[in-house]
Amino acid sequence: MSHGNARTTVHGRQLIVDRYRAGWKQAHIAAAMGVSRKCVRTWITRYAAEGPAGLLDRSSRPHTSPTRTAAEVEDRIVQLRTHERRGPDWLAAELGVPARTVSRVLARRGQPRLCALDPITGAVIRSSKQTATRYERSRPGELVHMDVKKLGRIPDGGGWRAHGRAAVGAARDRAAKAGYDYVHSLVDDHSRLAYSEVLPDEKGTTCAAFLDRAAAYFAKHGITRIERVMTDNAWAYRYSLRQTCAALGARQKFIKPHCPWQNGKVERLNRTLITEWAYRQVFTSNTERAAALAPWIEHYNTRRRHSALGGLPPLSRLAPT
Repeated sequence: MSHGNARTTVHGRQLIVDRYRAGWKQAHIAAAMGVSRKCVRTWITRYAAEGPAGLLDRSSRPHTSPTRTAAEVEDRIVQLRTHERRGPDWLAAELGVPARTVSRVLARRGQPRLCALDPITGAVIRSSKQTATRYERSRPGELVHMDVKKLGRIPDGGGWRAHGRAAVGAARDRAAKAGYDYVHSLVDDHSRLAYSEVLPDEKGTTCAAFLDRAAAYFAKHGITRIERVMTDNAWAYRYSLRQTCAALGARQKFIKPHCPWQNGKVERLNRTLITEWAYRQVFTSNTERAAALAPWIEHYNTRRRHSALGGLPPLSRLAPT
């Protein structure tokens, strides 16, 4: 594939050759194609030497790199980094090589960043997204994902999205705080059926009551039993959903700490909520935005095309009710 700034593709290069073989002068081809005469001459020469294969993209990587850091030096950089657990500036001073060279060597050798290492033992203690595995449960209700998204409230009359930052900044009373709304969401792993509510907080009792209402919503759409509820490790989830999950006959699951992608389906819903509901249009009050959530969720479940479902809405994977 040609790079983003390329003026020609394989088809454009073939057009250069075709026009040249049709009798066009190279200068006229360059003017018509918006490229230099040297570019035209290059592709004509390559075609003459190699045929159609000469018009394909080639790697720009050099065959040799005489100035590349020697393997012995790279080994010393890695060994010193492993033993001392210090940054590129310190390693560069110790080994007499540029700090930028040290950074590139560490990246090329796949060395983890210092912030991911235990400062005493040097063991990797932060989770890596490379451990994530894509999956999809085989039936509705087998697993649901739950999360909360915090949004700044809209002041009466509209915020900066309605009036612009300059106008709002000049008239804003810095002592007055609009506060936040908390968008609670539940998503079915198999069908992607979603349910969301705007609530005033994310306390344990609020989360538990939301899960009850979300389960009732799922039951109306054919998901009569929820088997597992996956959440992050927030206090409200860890200690306040036990009774609710027990009443639903569901087992509660927690993601690994610092691995939000394990709850990725509801995290992706949060992003969709932001782009297609919360910030899709200008709202002049917080009440107006909150009232628009339920119709949007209905659209999401019944009509919005979902790429993971082959362009069909979540309701297409559920039995008619």
